[in-house]
Amino acid sequence: MLIRISLILAIIAGIAVGTLNFVKVKTIIATTRQERDEWHSKYDATYAELNKTKADLKKTQTELADIKQELDTTKKNLAAANSKVNDLSKQVATLTDNLNKANSDLEDAKIALEKFKTAFPTPELALSAAKDLKAAQDKADVIEDEKKVLQRQLVRVQNELDVYKNPEKPVELPANLVGKIMVADPKWDFVVLNVGADQGVMENGQLLVSRDGKLVAKIKVTSVQKDRCIANVMPGWKLGDVLEGDRVIPAYPAES
Repeated sequence: MLIRISLILAIIAGIAVGTLNFVKVKTIIATTRQERDEWHSKYDATYAELNKTKADLKKTQTELADIKQELDTTKKNLAAANSKVNDLSKQVATLTDNLNKANSDLEDAKIALEKFKTAFPTPELALSAAKDLKAAQDKADVIEDEKKVLQRQLVRVQNELDVYKNPEKPVELPANLVGKIMVADPKWDFVVLNVGADQGVMENGQLLVSRDGKLVAKIKVTSVQKDRCIANVMPGWKLGDVLEGDRVIPAYPAES
């Protein structure tokens, strides 16, 4: 009887131990699963963050490459602009020297001409020196023409230089400049004028277009030839269609 009781107690104790172990194992399994799930969630979040970081890094690298390329382009454009400014400055200096020389030569020619007139006040006395007198007059005329050409070139180059040094400064055109529209294209706001370099027109110069005393538009010169030029209607200044025969005058006349 004692043996049976001992066996029963042993069986009960075994069941109790087994149950206790089962509960502990179940708890451990549940805890392990929870930790696994938490770790997996953290891993997924970390992996997603890593991918985002890689994408951001790649985007940043691309932006840096674009910025570097833009910087290189800007440096090249700046170098080209500086070179252009230096060239234009040299041209201004050369033209100024030539103009000063032309003024000096013109004064010498005028002095020589006055000497001829003083030395030969009558036609009879001047007849023998007529050839030299005409040559002196011709030289004065040539120098005067050369002076006008140099002045136009100096103004043109100075305006080109101002585009770089003072882009806000308007290009001044001769105050007495008057022209007409020869060809007009309302669709493309494109016009051709009957005045050009010989009349003092310069690139980027602005002119007012009028008809019957009323303002029609403002145009900006884009290309200049000897006796004509091409211009475009400026945005915001088109009050009506520009037509052939319309009158143009400088928007910024030069001071006389």
